Amino acid sequence: MKKIIFVVNTMGRAGAETALLELLKALRHPDYELFLYVIMGQGEMIRHLPSHVKLLNDRFSEQSVLSQKGKRVMMKTVCRAFFKNGGYAGKLRGICRNASEMRRAGRLQTDKLLWRMLSDGAQRFDDTFDLAVAYLEGASAYYVADHVKARKKAAFIHIDYAGAGYTRAMDQGCWERFDRIFGVSDEVKEHFLRVYPEYEEKTGVFHNIVDQEAIRRRAGEAGGFQDDYDGMRLLTVGRLTRQKAYDIAIDAMKILKDRGYRARWYVLGEGDQRRALEKKIHALGLDEDFLLSGAADNPFPYYRQTDLYVHATRFEGKSIAIQEAQTLGCAVIASDCNGNREQIRNGQDGILCGLSPQAIADSIGSLLEDEEKRKRIGQEAAEKSTTQGQELQMLLELLEQGG
Repeated sequence: MKKIIFVVNTMGRAGAETALLELLKALRHPDYELFLYVIMGQGEMIRHLPSHVKLLNDRFSEQSVLSQKGKRVMMKTVCRAFFKNGGYAGKLRGICRNASEMRRAGRLQTDKLLWRMLSDGAQRFDDTFDLAVAYLEGASAYYVADHVKARKKAAFIHIDYAGAGYTRAMDQGCWERFDRIFGVSDEVKEHFLRVYPEYEEKTGVFHNIVDQEAIRRRAGEAGGFQDDYDGMRLLTVGRLTRQKAYDIAIDAMKILKDRGYRARWYVLGEGDQRRALEKKIHALGLDEDFLLSGAADNPFPYYRQTDLYVHATRFEGKSIAIQEAQTLGCAVIASDCNGNREQIRNGQDGILCGLSPQAIADSIGSLLEDEEKRKRIGQEAAEKSTTQGQELQMLLELLEQGG
């Protein structure tokens, strides 16, 4: 029986974690023994872990990393990691080195500051695996490269690598120790290779796995909008982070309101920018127009009930939310950025627009006024299908090469 370990940073409610769960479901086979290790030992999505996958963490919290209680759990994990496995001086030097790199880039990011230390302070296993998969960049990649014994190693990249703040100095040569590297889209692969052109031969594309039938089935379950609003509904699903550009979306909603549109924008997600966004929403008088509705365990009824899905982000890898919205026949408006443009044929199964309040408001307004166009775009989107046979085969071929 082949032993395969997947490593991920957290199991919070986000696109990469959703895609990982689908991949684990697809790999169910009597010849494979599947394991999961979560660097932070935390995340609410762990409750959806398939029964045939064994969780290796000796302790685990289902608290969201974005909740107040979850943040306290996370701080305890960080402290334990610093003192576990020794090497305190090296860990401190690594943090200082990463901080220096980030200051030079003009953006301090706490998670990336600590990824190397969290990797070095994580659990260790004596087992030798047939295949070890780092499913996210950062701590999971460093951990698999440095601390997992495996015959073959693979890694997944989900973001615009340099745009997200990663550098060669931070990585310390970790990618050399992987046999295969997969970007989740052509653009993700291209951006990674701009930083690491020497790894072109071992870098490929592995599209996120999306179970369209399960999405359609869950969209028919109870749930969705609970208010009695009778205007047009806009929906966005995603964490409240800078990447998702909600600050710009709020300004776009202000323009729409000033133009007299009867529309309400709902956001499903949580994140560290909630307080700042709430302050801006209130300052612009949009408390009844732009609603931060929190995370939803089943967002699919919302997709089915909305009039428009909007995904105006600063950058993406390959958006699970766009794939979900298109599967359910939503007319999608997305910013013309990395990742998004690979998922949308502009004017056919979605609309691409500039990332400015004016451009977003103009695109939304044009579709709100044209019901026939909204329906046509939504129908085109719903007819798109996702197949993952080729991607799974790439992973299984690597497994077989391990002997």
